[in-house]
Amino acid sequence: MIAIIDYGMGNLHSVSKAIERLGYDYQIIDQPEQLKEAQGAILPGVGAFGDAMRNLQERDFIPAIKQYAASGRPLFGICLGMQLLFAESEEHGNHQGIGLFPGVVRRFQGDYKVPHMGWNKLQFLREHSILQGVEEGYAYFVHSYFLQPETTDSDVLLATADYYQEVPAIIGKGNVMATQFHPEKSGEVGMQILRNFAQMVKEGT
Repeated sequence: MIAIIDYGMGNLHSVSKAIERLGYDYQIIDQPEQLKEAQGAILPGVGAFGDAMRNLQERDFIPAIKQYAASGRPLFGICLGMQLLFAESEEHGNHQGIGLFPGVVRRFQGDYKVPHMGWNKLQFLREHSILQGVEEGYAYFVHSYFLQPETTDSDVLLATADYYQEVPAIIGKGNVMATQFHPEKSGEVGMQILRNFAQMVKEGT
């Protein structure tokens, strides 16, 4: 079973429908103890970083997510859910993240449209199980803040996109993976990524 974490700020409907279309069992959970029974977990996210962390903390999900990730079971973050996996964010002040990886979430700065919204081409940097059979195609982004991983952990980057600068698009290390874009809204490219995640859950890898 794939647990989709409901902490009040995720696009639960579209994510759950995508998993349903792939034919895999899922459950939307709102209690941290429910993660204990999950073979896979998805952390979606829409909105502001600070609000998301506050909601996760109030629901006592932060230690549960850390324990889940340490167990080796597959964990997948989507959009804001990817950013939350890192150490901190500068969105509307400084906020601490879940901290599975080092890195800071910063706002786009420049004389161009923010948020970065729409279809953008992916550039793959290295191989990973989450990219198995995925074409280097286009994905759908909606975000005003981007991840700046620490150079000491740059091997976490699997793919980038170009929006006036190099934007981390897919990260993955061990059993933890995430996309800055919405795979459930990114056509076959996104569905193949979700299919790969679900297959990893099924195989227990």
